[in-house]
Amino acid sequence: MHNEKLKRLIFIVTTSLFWFSLYTYVPIFPGYIESSGVSHSMVGIIIGSYGFSQMIIRIPLGIISDRLNRRKLFILLGIIFSFLSGLGLWVFNGSLSMLFFRSLAGVAAASWVAFSVLFSSYYKSDETTRASGYLLAANNIGQVLAMSAGSSLAGIFGTKSAFMLAAAAAVVAFISGSLISENREVTKKPLSFPELASVIRSRNLIIVSVLAILSQFVTYATVYGFTPIVAEALGASSTHLGLLSTLSILPGIPAGALSGSYFGKKFGEKRTLIIGFIVVAFSCVVVPLVNSFPVLIITQIIGGFGRGVIVPLLMGLCIKNVEENKRGSAMGFYQAIYGLGMFTGPVAVGFISDIASLNLGFYFAAFISIVAAFMVKMFIKELS
Repeated sequence: MHNEKLKRLIFIVTTSLFWFSLYTYVPIFPGYIESSGVSHSMVGIIIGSYGFSQMIIRIPLGIISDRLNRRKLFILLGIIFSFLSGLGLWVFNGSLSMLFFRSLAGVAAASWVAFSVLFSSYYKSDETTRASGYLLAANNIGQVLAMSAGSSLAGIFGTKSAFMLAAAAAVVAFISGSLISENREVTKKPLSFPELASVIRSRNLIIVSVLAILSQFVTYATVYGFTPIVAEALGASSTHLGLLSTLSILPGIPAGALSGSYFGKKFGEKRTLIIGFIVVAFSCVVVPLVNSFPVLIITQIIGGFGRGVIVPLLMGLCIKNVEENKRGSAMGFYQAIYGLGMFTGPVAVGFISDIASLNLGFYFAAFISIVAAFMVKMFIKELS
């Protein structure tokens, strides 16, 4: 039992450090891109590149990790790419360089499929939503600490220092990650192509994956996209942007930990998801009405709690009834598909902002979240 706790603790620490390395500069990045003189559309494309590279890589990564029955290797490779991303953004300045190295951050984040599957293997098959909740909590802790530390550092030493902090955190994450235990107790044979096709054709997996697309669409269009630009228009400094991003993620820590272990059991997974999407929609639709930074913070705290409830439930549901030897492929498909939302969200809102207004972009994001709530109502039945 002691060894199991230590194994999980090392994994949690590595997970937090990994996401720390990817998020030190996220609060200030949209404004940093915009300051280079590019349009909102280009801002959206650079931000969206993070999701685009994940969308391409995650499915083959899930397949390969299943066939090799190795997850730790891909976790360490992900950490290396995170280091290269932070280092590249620190050294180079141009918009094309930002596009390339932010894409590398997406390559790093694609290893999340290996994190997810390996950590879930530390738990019983009926505890996947619980494991997902703990892992997402570690994810959120890393992001919260990163955005707070990175933006504060940027306020003192300039934006570039946040990129260097990202690279340094990746080095520490690699050291911690080298201590992760690979679960060799799982015996399996590689998936055949018909078996792989059967995983991807699963109705439940497709439904949950589409919901994840919509969830990530909204999150990356707003929280990691254009909400910081709204905040800057309200007079926010680098430190304020870090506070805003931190408080938009912080509620997700308790919400994520309680999502599967409490809310899902007490209210049902279906009802919990519907409420979560409605809460997120509300946090988007009120942004155009906000005229002060403190009020904007309140909207993001509310939205952060909604997102914290949604993400671990969807993540757990995507592999809940999937055999162990197929989970990497299922998770790879799920996370690759929601990369579509991470890419299209900021790109769509960027184009809407250039053509019409940024306010309309936030209304559109709220509409997408309401559509997701209706989808849960219509199609999620047997999963609850």
